[in-house]
Amino acid sequence: MKFLDLAKVYIRSGSGGGGCVSFRREKFVEFGGPDGGDGGRGGDVWAEAVDGLNTLIDFRYQQHFFAKNGQPGMGRQRSGKDGDDIVLRVPAGTEILDEDEETVIADLTEVGQRVLLAKGGNGGFGNLHFKSATNQAPRRANPGQEGVERTIWLRLKLIADVGLLGLPNAGKSTFLAATSNARPKIADYPFTTLHPNLGVVGVDNVEFVVADIPGLIEGAHEGRGLGDLFLGHVERCAVLLHLIDGTSEDVVEDYEIIIGELEAYGGDLADKPRVTVLNKIDALTDEEVAEKRAALEDAAGGPVMAMSGVARTGLLEVLRTLRARIDADRLRHRDAREEPQPWRP
Repeated sequence: MKFLDLAKVYIRSGSGGGGCVSFRREKFVEFGGPDGGDGGRGGDVWAEAVDGLNTLIDFRYQQHFFAKNGQPGMGRQRSGKDGDDIVLRVPAGTEILDEDEETVIADLTEVGQRVLLAKGGNGGFGNLHFKSATNQAPRRANPGQEGVERTIWLRLKLIADVGLLGLPNAGKSTFLAATSNARPKIADYPFTTLHPNLGVVGVDNVEFVVADIPGLIEGAHEGRGLGDLFLGHVERCAVLLHLIDGTSEDVVEDYEIIIGELEAYGGDLADKPRVTVLNKIDALTDEEVAEKRAALEDAAGGPVMAMSGVARTGLLEVLRTLRARIDADRLRHRDAREEPQPWRP
């Protein structure tokens, strides 16, 4: 299944049915009178977060969603049928934006959440509604109310507990593959990852979700490389894991590039809890690891961990640190009946 995290959708609620002008005319009935029914109301347009979806790819092949119109009223005091509603089924974590792509209409973060996007028009009154002591034969009825037509944007922000950050080839996909059953593409050239990947990581009998996004480069907020559009997928994370390539000539510069992009992106992303890790230490000597780690600690103003995703060195310590940073209510306790295999570094 292809990944799509932004879609433009055109929606329209149903128009209400018109009221009916009708009079009762039956043989042997001396007095008739108005009996025109009301029109049915138009259908609404809803959006609902459902389980089992993690992409907006369905909205690439269908962009127009129109609810049914209400049926007009009929004689013999019969009201028209209401129009059927239409529901846009989206993944949990979907933001619904107005046409300007800035105004947030709703943010569906949990499965089962629903929001009304366009309300259907009311049905018109039939002439029976206007009958009174002074107007016993009304010959007018109301037309149905028009539906609402609007353009909206759907933007998916994956719901994960940990977000991976780093320059291209920093080892993010390798880390995800080494700690979960996810199988992202891994190669020795930049921008191997072209769309976000999710993996469920287990440690010490709890599980949490890790999101891997394409690498950032300097100037990503200006559109360089793949840009910073994918940073939206780590906005909901409880903690960020910043991986730095230990084989780089200047690890401090690599660190500052990512921090600069987070600050340029805006919001509270730069203020999120962050775990900084020097990766690929299997390709370094002990002296090089100590030197680069000390330089990073000076730049970050805090402790820096060291690990190797390929050699699986230090992975367990990193996972336990991430678990400690994640809110307790986000952790998913494993079912003891499943008897999962323990993760081994």
